[in-house]
Parts: sequence; structure tokens; C-alpha cells
Amino acid sequence: MKDYYSLSKSPFYSFIFTIPLFILYEIGVIAVADDDIYILRNGADVFLRQILETFGVVGLYGFSGLVFVGFLATFMYQRHTWEETTLNRNTLIGMLLESFFWAIMLYFSLAKVMLTLMNPNGVMMTQQVVLALGAGLYEEFLFRVLLIAGIGALLTLLFQWKESLSKWTGMFISAIIFSLFHFIGDFGDDFHFNLFLIRFVAGLILGSLYILRGFGITAYAHSIYDLIVLTRMTTIGY
Repeated sequence: MKDYYSLSKSPFYSFIFTIPLFILYEIGVIAVADDDIYILRNGADVFLRQILETFGVVGLYGFSGLVFVGFLATFMYQRHTWEETTLNRNTLIGMLLESFFWAIMLYFSLAKVMLTLMNPNGVMMTQQVVLALGAGLYEEFLFRVLLIAGIGALLTLLFQWKESLSKWTGMFISAIIFSLFHFIGDFGDDFHFNLFLIRFVAGLILGSLYILRGFGITAYAHSIYDLIVLTRMTTIGY
């Protein structure tokens, strides 16, 4: 059990585990987007795409390329620091099952407000599925991996806090930003404090899961949660 906990949280397994999610999302974008490809881009995509354009990296798939390069760099770093890089199939299966568990827990925690993490905006069902896949991958990469690490490092530098305190404070701040980002852009929601608070709580849950269980499980839990919500929306006319 101890080996599973440490292995499943490692960057090595997170990289391997999220590759299928990355591929499915990119294939989905190509297959269903057509001329409406920007509909599939949420606040995280818009923000990172603007940053990339500042550095001369343009195009619809600049963000995707950046994420993949980041994953690959993490994987290569892990290979030099991890004593064992032989894949354990049971660990990957366990991570998938655990992702379903946390997604279900998240669903029941937010059962009264199922639309908290989804932002359909009237797009087609297939596009909503692709959006759900991308939300888990890209939003978790930005708001959990990058922001928690970045804010935590800044707090440590400025206030000389312990790493754990900086990390959890960074998680709290990133949850605020995560919620706010759902209200920006052409496809963002109109701001309502109750909706902000709900998404902030969702950010706290996902942020805590990321710190405790790593990126891979959190990304899948987010995507699976969105797919559960989407299924409920279509079966009961939510």
C-alpha cells in the first residue's frame, strides 16, 4: 500500500497516466471543433494562449504543445531521480479506480450544484465531452501544478515560510483564481458570488487532492466528475 501511495503520486506515473487523456482531448478537438474550435477553450486556455502569443508562440495548439513539453520534461527529470521506472500495471489500474472514487466523492459533495465545474454554454454534446476531458487535463495543469508551485515558491521566498505552509496557502489562493477564471472571456459566466463560492470550494477540494494524491489522479477525477455531471444533465434534463 505504501508503494502504491508513493508511486501513484509521483510525476513519472502522472505523466504516463495522463497521456491517454491528452491524446483523447486532442483527437476530440480535431474531430468535433471545425470552425468553432475556440468554443472548446476555457479561461485557462485563453490565459495561457495569450502568454504564449506574447513570446511569439501562436496557433491553436500552442498551449497543448507547451503542456506536452512540460509533461515530457517532468518525465525525463523523474527518470534521473527515480530508482525504478518500470511500469506497474496494477498501479495504473489502482490510479484509475481511485480517480473514479474521488470523482464520485466530488459529485456527492456538490450534488446540489452539479454545474459548478462545467460551463457548457450551449455547445453540442460531443463538444461538451471534449470540454470535460480538457478541463481535467488543462485546468489542473494550470491551477494546481503551475499555480500552487509558483505561488508557494514566491511565498517561501518572500516570507521564508516552511514549504508545507507555502504550498497549502498557494492552494488556497489558486482556488480563488480557479473560480474567478470561469467568469472571464467571451464564454465566461456572469459573475454571481454564490457561483464564485461554489467553484472556490471545488477548487479547494481539487487542490487538496492534488497535494495529497498528485496531478494524474486529480486530472482524471476532474474529468470523470465533469462526465458524470454531463451524463446526469442529459438523462434527467438538468
